[in-house]
Amino acid sequence: MRPDAVLKIGGSLGRHASLTFLCKEVSRLGAQHRLLVVPGGGEFADQVRDACRRYDLKETAAHCMALLAMDQYGYLLNSLIARSCLTADLLSSCRAAESGKAVILLPSAPVIRADPLPHSWEVTSDTIAAWVAQRTHCRRLILLKDVDGLLAGEREIIEELTVAQLATHSGGVDPYLSRFLASAKLETWVINGLRPERLSELLETARTTGTRIRKELSGNP
Repeated sequence: MRPDAVLKIGGSLGRHASLTFLCKEVSRLGAQHRLLVVPGGGEFADQVRDACRRYDLKETAAHCMALLAMDQYGYLLNSLIARSCLTADLLSSCRAAESGKAVILLPSAPVIRADPLPHSWEVTSDTIAAWVAQRTHCRRLILLKDVDGLLAGEREIIEELTVAQLATHSGGVDPYLSRFLASAKLETWVINGLRPERLSELLETARTTGTRIRKELSGNP
């Protein structure tokens, strides 16, 4: 059975002590919803970027190293999300999500095996999480970041935009995400992981403070 939601826990949240509060909420919500967690890269991926600058690494090497950085963050999240379990393949992830525990996918093995995405820094954990959601037939992708959503200017939250509009928006998500979402049947949200109550509200009511990304705006066919 497919997950109720794929959660991408952004690496930027690892720089905040309040990540522990989000992880406690994910643990609680995992007993009520089938949750599949995709880790970001965070400081682990930053080390890969630094190695790229120093050694002029080839894109494929950097791509694989960045995926392994996501695995490292996944082990950290597993330590912080009580009763969570780790998996390294998509089928096991879906099965484990039935257990009433949040499931953390270590993405390097399935992504390297399938090799579905360009080897480029334009592709980050945002698009990788979208690919996981598509492959597991999940209809809701939630990108948890350290901002309230996608912004117009410095403070104004964009409550909703289409995939086409996302393609012209700068910042907040990786540059490749709009191209991937153009061919995916996903409802995507960008919300603030430093406010765990927003994740709870979204899972329970299908609405919260943040940015909703969809093929067409509400009210359109």
